[in-house]
Amino acid sequence: MNFIRTSLLVLSIAALTGCSKKETNFPDPLITNRDTTINPAEDFFKYANNGWFKKNPIKKSESSNGIWRTIQDTIDSQINQICQKSAKEQDAAKGSNKQKIGDFYASGLDTVTINKAGIKPLDTELKKIQAINDIPSLNKSIAYLQTVSAAPAFSFYVYQDSKKSSEYAMYFYQGGLGLGERDYYFDNEERNVNIRKEYVKHVAAMMKLTGENDEAAVKNAALIMKLETDLASSSRKLEDLRDPAKNYNKMTVAQFNAMTPNIDWKAVLPILGIPKGDSLIVAQPEFFKNLNTLLKKYSIEEWKTYLKWTLVNTYASSLSKDFEKQDFYFFSTVMNGVKEQKPRWKRTVKQTDNLLGNLIGQVYVAEYLPKGSKEKLLEIGNNVKDVYALHIKKLDWMSEATKKKALQKLNKIVMKVGYPDKWKDMSALSIDRKTYCANVMNANIWHYNDMVLKFGQKVDKTEWSIYPQTYNAYYSPNNNEIVVPACNVIVPGFEGRLPDDAVLYGIIGGSTFGHEITHGFDDQGSKYDENGNLRDWWTADDLKKFKEKTKAVVAQYNNFEIAGKHINGEATQGENIADLGGVVVGFDAFKKTEQYKKHEKISGLTPEQRYFLSYAYAWMINRTDESNLRSIMTDVHSPAKFRVNGPLTNMPEFYKAFNVKPSDKMFVPKDKQVVIW
Repeated sequence: MNFIRTSLLVLSIAALTGCSKKETNFPDPLITNRDTTINPAEDFFKYANNGWFKKNPIKKSESSNGIWRTIQDTIDSQINQICQKSAKEQDAAKGSNKQKIGDFYASGLDTVTINKAGIKPLDTELKKIQAINDIPSLNKSIAYLQTVSAAPAFSFYVYQDSKKSSEYAMYFYQGGLGLGERDYYFDNEERNVNIRKEYVKHVAAMMKLTGENDEAAVKNAALIMKLETDLASSSRKLEDLRDPAKNYNKMTVAQFNAMTPNIDWKAVLPILGIPKGDSLIVAQPEFFKNLNTLLKKYSIEEWKTYLKWTLVNTYASSLSKDFEKQDFYFFSTVMNGVKEQKPRWKRTVKQTDNLLGNLIGQVYVAEYLPKGSKEKLLEIGNNVKDVYALHIKKLDWMSEATKKKALQKLNKIVMKVGYPDKWKDMSALSIDRKTYCANVMNANIWHYNDMVLKFGQKVDKTEWSIYPQTYNAYYSPNNNEIVVPACNVIVPGFEGRLPDDAVLYGIIGGSTFGHEITHGFDDQGSKYDENGNLRDWWTADDLKKFKEKTKAVVAQYNNFEIAGKHINGEATQGENIADLGGVVVGFDAFKKTEQYKKHEKISGLTPEQRYFLSYAYAWMINRTDESNLRSIMTDVHSPAKFRVNGPLTNMPEFYKAFNVKPSDKMFVPKDKQVVIW
């Protein structure tokens, strides 16, 4: 058994039994992370975490720092060890996991070869773009570029049919925007006006690196901005993408052809990897109607320029130093406030894990994960799930008919924890040490093929969409399942001792299991039944009451402000609902532990205080202003401060634990407090 050799502790077998010490000679992070100059009733997030922030400023190479960064650094160090060991075995069997991991990693560190190659690794794709001579060949080229992850003009993917989760469906989604979200093209706040100016300069600089002269580069940058703005004009806003019913428009291929006569989808689908298909789902029909018009509004040469840009933009970080630096400047410095690039090895480790994480995960589980991790995660998850059932039964706003269906859904939630029971077969992926960009493209193609080959197949309910070494978790409404990777057992700062249950339930119980289960009952998840189908299972009166409660959450978060900008309560409501449900249910699950029942203090803190401090610790994240502002524009999660302060203002138990009074900033009158689950 290998343990993490840093200032982190992965729960050992003893820890996994749920034991805890009342007092130790070790520093307690719940104590040392605090800033006691701040009143917890004024700003609990800063009270709980600002002591750590003061000692650990954001590095120039990062856009944030905190618990996630600390844990990710540890995981990256482990992955680097895996990569280094694999890279040293140059005689590893061709096609083996070690060969692929080692060669990919080694090619990413070979900056001499990468810099010498310049843009040559993209020559084949660039020549295909240059060969376009009419709209049919343009459409086929757009389709081909989807298969190498450039994704121009729109987004395409194969996933479970939201109304028939036992089958896979084709989804056509809005996309094609270099800036990612539509509001960047239209919002007239000073920062976003400047981002648009910087984006045009960035595109021009990148086009010059491809060999264009100054005049052509400037002209083409302006063209790309104009074309993308036209695409953005029919793109839905972030908050409008959250309604699964409105973004589900099933039609036949013939109907799609009739809606977009300038695109022969019967000719395009085989290039996308779908030789046969009768129906598909068009998420935003108005976007594709606009795209149909734009295909003729812009000339073939102009479209070729746009396709060239999307390809270069996709692979810039895998090309020579000049491309990579320019890409870093815009997307990291301008957009996120990051001043310095991470070391080359860190960037290569990240890309290796992104694309070969399934292979790395097998080594990670075997060499770095303590035995018993799965069992402890399941224990906490099941306890939280049981308490959730009690909460549903006690709801005073929901009828018995809807409660029955809610409990059916809860009981059918599948909890996948730790790591998959079976690993994906990546034998078809070819990797060597010659060209880093080619390896990245080959891996992208493999992932694309892995997706499209599902079409027409039976849905695999055992599949994971996340790696065991990824510090995150998710709820899938189509599978009615939560997935919690193994590395979620990492608890920073508990070296040489065992975390008590308050810590485990605050971090793993509330912010992980409680949060993810609540996603099954948030404003989106609540629209899916126990089998993962998009179907209304509510009584009309209950649904009306539920929507009133979710509107209250939206209104509450609309009032929160960071870096001079208000949170988009509509876009973030699903995550805000999950945060509220998670911390509430996690606390009630914690109340069933011996630690809570004995009510003994640890490090001078009551069990309640330790739980709430642990919950705040789970979101101990400090971000640059630029990163926070970008998050508000593009992310459905609220900034970390309000993932803590927001839900806690709705909990009387928190008020009691930290003596919150009506005159305090954290106080919300009882009639304004939001209680859902």
